[in-house]
Amino acid sequence: MRHGKYPFVVGFLAAPVTLYAVFVIAPYAQAFQISMTDWRGFSAPNYIGFENFRRLFHDHRFWQAIEHHGILLLALPLITIAIALFFAFLLNVGGRSRGGQRRGVWGSNFYRVVFFFPQVLAVAIVAVLFQTVYRPNSSGLINGVLMKLGLDPVLFLVRPSLALWSIIAVLVWQAVGFYVVLFSAGMSAIPPDIYEAAEMDGATRVTLFFRVTLPLLWDTLQVAWVYLGIAAFDAFAIVSVLSVDNGGPDGATTVLALEIYRNAFVYSKYGYASAMGVALFFLTLTFAALTLRLSRRESVEY
Repeated sequence: MRHGKYPFVVGFLAAPVTLYAVFVIAPYAQAFQISMTDWRGFSAPNYIGFENFRRLFHDHRFWQAIEHHGILLLALPLITIAIALFFAFLLNVGGRSRGGQRRGVWGSNFYRVVFFFPQVLAVAIVAVLFQTVYRPNSSGLINGVLMKLGLDPVLFLVRPSLALWSIIAVLVWQAVGFYVVLFSAGMSAIPPDIYEAAEMDGATRVTLFFRVTLPLLWDTLQVAWVYLGIAAFDAFAIVSVLSVDNGGPDGATTVLALEIYRNAFVYSKYGYASAMGVALFFLTLTFAALTLRLSRRESVEY
């Protein structure tokens, strides 16, 4: 076995590494290559160096999309994690103590299923669902109620100042359930003795949350922040289906993935779209590396 160790390992790794190289690394390399050309999908591509990247610096829509990603990167993880942590704490530790052990609020198992339900819906279904919720007339779920109360309808997806935040609300609604389950799993791994000892020292629920739960859940929070940040760099499907005029009004909700799609498949500017894809790749990589570096701290063992 010892003499045949390397052939054995190589034999196991050959197939997955080859598949990864062909279906993951090769398309990335091809995108890098195309980003250096003016390829429009028909004639042979001409090499133009970094011209596509220079054009990005003067592209208003590109910077508009970057600005929206900046807002998404802050708002989506912050709001989602705050809401998910609050509900996870209520479902796991927010109830009364029974037999020396902290329990969740009444009906917590039912609430877990309810919170997770949006996660099983396809993104397109969620977008269509919220088209009905945000509809700007009496048939809309919110505006129907407002109009019956004699108030003016709110143009959620039409007003540029509201459109992006309306879409962020949908992204948060869809994501919260998954992170409630994730944080609940993390909280259930915390020994009940720790909560019991803290309560004997007079800790309130607020103290338990900030002084016990949060520090012991730090690694899970770090993972959640990275996942949500990467989700903030996507948001293509929701924006494409829900927004007015694909990223409108007037680019108020556009994101990089949508601009890549528009340049590639509407304007046939494959070289320019690939340059945007390369920019998105490095932005995502930089965000993940920075988040992991800045949020790194020693794990608390228990």
